[in-house]
Amino acid sequence: MTEPTHPMLELRGVRKAFGDKVVLDGVDIPVARGRSLVIIGGSGQGKSVTIKIAIGLMAPDSGQVFVDGEDTANIRTSAERARHNARFGMLFQGAALFDSLTIWENVAFRLINADKVPRKEARDRAIEALARVGLPASVANLYPIELSGGMQKRAGLARAVVAAPQIIFFDEPTTGLDPINADVINDLIVEQVKRLGCTAVSITHDMASARKIGDEIAMLHKGKIVWRGPAADIDHSGNAYVDQFVNGRADGPIKVEV
Repeated sequence: MTEPTHPMLELRGVRKAFGDKVVLDGVDIPVARGRSLVIIGGSGQGKSVTIKIAIGLMAPDSGQVFVDGEDTANIRTSAERARHNARFGMLFQGAALFDSLTIWENVAFRLINADKVPRKEARDRAIEALARVGLPASVANLYPIELSGGMQKRAGLARAVVAAPQIIFFDEPTTGLDPINADVINDLIVEQVKRLGCTAVSITHDMASARKIGDEIAMLHKGKIVWRGPAADIDHSGNAYVDQFVNGRADGPIKVEV
């Protein structure tokens, strides 16, 4: 079978505004299948909006979103939406576990509620996913409050990968973690993305994370992609915006709004 040549995910000419504030201004983001793209940029530059539009939680004012070559604007029925959503996994900022559910129920949430997998099978698959991110079966019946921040993040990652999605989104995956736990999460992300052979899109302020988990890095500033290239080129991009951001300098073309 011939491998498709179209991107696994593509935002084409996407524009989004909230009132007079233009957040995305004709954004083009193709992501090839099996590749990992990290989107960097300052606070309020539209990174989270980009992910929400890509995953279908928010509609663009104009432009198109394609998933595996399919224009998502053509999705009409609930059955088509369910099939579309089944392609995705997501690791939320702060893990976003449900406090009232046990860890295994959190990991198996989609399996039980969307995929209608029997609870016993869902629990077994959740424990397998937890093992893949370095958590023992003994945590399965605990509640999120009983886990450290790093362990909660691992559980969130297990939930993101348990259904073997085609595309995974990572929203600030290392926020709130110390440098050692952050690096552990980065390694686990790389390992799981490679294991699944999936496409990954991440947003982060953490340049150590961006360098490790991304094949490519794109910078979003004032609603536009101002640079994109291999992760290995980020420290010598030749772009003034990227250079200022990567080095954390106050002086440069990026002005902090107060």
